[in-house]
Amino acid sequence: MKICMLGTGSLGSTIGGTLAQGGSEVYFVDQWKEHIDKINENSLKMTDEKEEWFVKVDARTSAEGIGPVDLVIVLVKSFATKEAVAQLKKTNVIGSETLVMSLQNGLGNEETIAEVVGEDNVISGKTYVGGRLLEPGYVSAGVKGKYTYIGELTGKITDRIQAVCEEFNKAGLLCEVSDNIKGLIWDKLLINVAAGALCGITRLPYGPLYEEDYIKDTAVEAIQEGINVAKAAGVKLKSEDPEYAWYAASEGLPGTFKTSILQSLEMKRPTEIDFINGSVVEWGKKFGIATPVNKTLVTCVKGIEKFLLEYEPSLKK
Repeated sequence: MKICMLGTGSLGSTIGGTLAQGGSEVYFVDQWKEHIDKINENSLKMTDEKEEWFVKVDARTSAEGIGPVDLVIVLVKSFATKEAVAQLKKTNVIGSETLVMSLQNGLGNEETIAEVVGEDNVISGKTYVGGRLLEPGYVSAGVKGKYTYIGELTGKITDRIQAVCEEFNKAGLLCEVSDNIKGLIWDKLLINVAAGALCGITRLPYGPLYEEDYIKDTAVEAIQEGINVAKAAGVKLKSEDPEYAWYAASEGLPGTFKTSILQSLEMKRPTEIDFINGSVVEWGKKFGIATPVNKTLVTCVKGIEKFLLEYEPSLKK
């Protein structure tokens, strides 16, 4: 299968590198030139925290010349989705039979992609694979025992969704097809709600984060708000126990793991907080469900963003 990874940060590099190692024809497309140059110079360096290996990948800052692919996996930040997919479409990478799958965090990405490529070309997925960029061209891959669930937006089990699933499993990426992908999107949202913002605010990786009961208490309250909103929206969840999402978030990941929100803050880049805890807040407004804990977490992360991106640079002048 010919696959284009649109966005090759920590998770895109982990999944794309694993697919390439499994025999897929993989292309990395990302604007981070230093990362792309390192991959082209030395191949993608990967580690599972026990051993290291290198994977040859065709990495580019532009998709020109790649030609139509079978599958585009979108892993850019949610706020950049529409522009990134639109730019990719202009290069003819997305043909009439190309599937475009979001594995992004949060809610609403599939709808955004469909605005550009049409709903018939869009499939969805949620992954529990973890990744952490150690430096440009070098990623820590949390793949072992971590499932990716994919599905048609209609819930139908089609030949094309089965083919994608087989491609993932062939590479050692545990994958299952779901007829309730919208429910699984919410399941993954709750897992991101569990630790994403708290990891970013405290600056703690998973090891010390999960040692503190007061952090767990806050996380459980935030998850419960999300569960309340999901139930009001008629979403079928895997579990309505908030502690399930709390523990599922760290399962199989090393104590050094950092959420994407913390990784973004450390690189002084905007986070996806509006599409994670912010989604709970916005959907809560639609159904009249109070979400004070998630609103507070959003406020804290946005405050840190503003300090790092706007205020801190002025202090150095």
